[in-house]
Amino acid sequence: MTPEAMTSEAITPGDRPIAAHRAKVHVPSRRSLVLLASVTAILLAVWVAGGVAERWALADLRRTAEATLGLQVGVLAAEMQKQASLPLALAADPEIAAAAEAAPPEALIGRVNRRLAQVAEATGSAVIYVIRPDGITVAASNTEGRGSFLGRDYAFRPYFRQAMRDGAGSQFALGTVSGRAGLYLSRRIGSAGGVVVVKIEFDAVEAAWRAAGDGVFVADARGIVLVASDPAWRFTTLRRIDEAERRRIREALEFGDAPLDDMPLYPVAGTADLVRVGQGARPAWAALRLDAPIPGTAWRLTTLTSLGGTVERERVQAWIIAALLTGLACLGLTALAGRGRRNREHLARASAQRDALEARVRERTLELTAANGMLRLEIEERQRAEAERERLGRELAQAGRLAALGQFAASMAHEINQPLAAIRSYADNAAILVRRGRTEEAAENAFAIGRLTDRIGGLTRQLKGFARRSSAKREPVALAEILRNALELVEARASAAGIPLVTEAGPDGLRVLGDGPRLEQVVVNLLQNALDAVQGRPDPRVALRVVDEAPDRVALEVRDGGPGMPEAVRAQVFDAFFTTKADGLGLGLAIARGIVEDCGGSLTVRDDPAGGTIFRMALAKAPAYETAGAAGPAETTT
Repeated sequence: MTPEAMTSEAITPGDRPIAAHRAKVHVPSRRSLVLLASVTAILLAVWVAGGVAERWALADLRRTAEATLGLQVGVLAAEMQKQASLPLALAADPEIAAAAEAAPPEALIGRVNRRLAQVAEATGSAVIYVIRPDGITVAASNTEGRGSFLGRDYAFRPYFRQAMRDGAGSQFALGTVSGRAGLYLSRRIGSAGGVVVVKIEFDAVEAAWRAAGDGVFVADARGIVLVASDPAWRFTTLRRIDEAERRRIREALEFGDAPLDDMPLYPVAGTADLVRVGQGARPAWAALRLDAPIPGTAWRLTTLTSLGGTVERERVQAWIIAALLTGLACLGLTALAGRGRRNREHLARASAQRDALEARVRERTLELTAANGMLRLEIEERQRAEAERERLGRELAQAGRLAALGQFAASMAHEINQPLAAIRSYADNAAILVRRGRTEEAAENAFAIGRLTDRIGGLTRQLKGFARRSSAKREPVALAEILRNALELVEARASAAGIPLVTEAGPDGLRVLGDGPRLEQVVVNLLQNALDAVQGRPDPRVALRVVDEAPDRVALEVRDGGPGMPEAVRAQVFDAFFTTKADGLGLGLAIARGIVEDCGGSLTVRDDPAGGTIFRMALAKAPAYETAGAAGPAETTT
């Protein structure tokens, strides 16, 4: 029998439906097992992730709550310590001690009341008052307002009895007059008796707690809530108060008619610091409860940090993430066998993309390198241009100085010709006197010739210093010397034109920071411009005035009685190559401003209310200048 016959006989037409049914049953069974295993893995991952997320959320919330608790304790302790030493300081005051004695003068009581009011306002205390040994209040800071404590009997108060017995006391209670809760700090006044009391209220602290949003309260050693962010919690208890203690509290009027009910805190089963907080008719909310002692007291501060759905939200997020990750992992494992080729293709595409990205990165790096090189070249070119600008500026300043020399030539020639003529006359006279044997008179003529020679030498030194190229430097220079040298260069021209130069010098020994020859150039330029402005005027006048205006600044003003300067001209008078003179270069004032700014000063122009123009040069004083130098006469006229 052939194999084909055997196969044909083995599977008869009647058996084929059975084999097909078995194949159909076998395939769904494997898929069902894979699906069941996947669902089981997802559920297990969700359960583990929820527990881990809950622990992490609670740990993070606890860290935040602990930091908040420490901050709240520090704020409250600081508020209490700020007032703790006040009763001790007031008890040592002799006038307060005298007020606590029997039958004190009315004037004394008035002074003490005013002083207590001032101290209460300055320290933020609610009220400060003085009690006699019999418990009657004799002075208080609130005598001017309603509900004054004067004449009130506080002998029943524990803080009064404790202070009289031990020297100091404290009590948190409701005020019998004001009805406001606060901490009473008391101190016995010397050996004569009497007690001074300072009351602290915590309204600002409670308001800050409410603004923060979480629950905060302070309880004393008995578990009675004294200060709380929620007013409904005040004077509730954390544990039951027995009837004897309740009776003692009512007799001492500590908390008025407060029923001292239990605070609505309900522990969550299985946890030590998770509670549910009741809010009257509103639903309770879950919170993390932490507490800490307040230093220096028997109180403890408790914070209730609302969970606010934080833990539940983290748990749900963990569930979703775990389910998604586990489901994706199961799908990935299920399809792993058939995704080999696709993974290889994906890796090939990823490798190609990575190569392309690396190529783009290399290309971009080359571009950035080239751009960086161009930037460096631009920086170097900018530096060279800046150096060239500075060089051209110095050349421009030198050109201005040399151009100004032409303006001085006539006046300097006249100034030098006079001494030369006098020298010739003295020399001729000396020769005649020598021949006649009058040697003493001839010697006097020789001395006169020497003085005139020194005069000519000084003028030529000024010209050489004015023409010499200078570099920007700042050193202490005598302002009087600058003025004297500048005036020597322009006096001849002013005298020839009949223009008076009025000089008002500053304090003796005044020194400024700058370059002396360059500042002389500025002063000469300003004076020459002033002389040009008043040339031909009916009443010409030029004034040079030094103003010692500030501890570290000094100003020099050049005033002229000229026609003034329009606003449009003033706006561009310091621009290079701008001039109003037919033969001017337009460089003088531009160079002058550059010199003054190089010396750390400023040069400005404004109209003179009396007519004319004022150029003002402000310079920095040299530190610790000596006052013994000579600054010239207080006022001279040439």
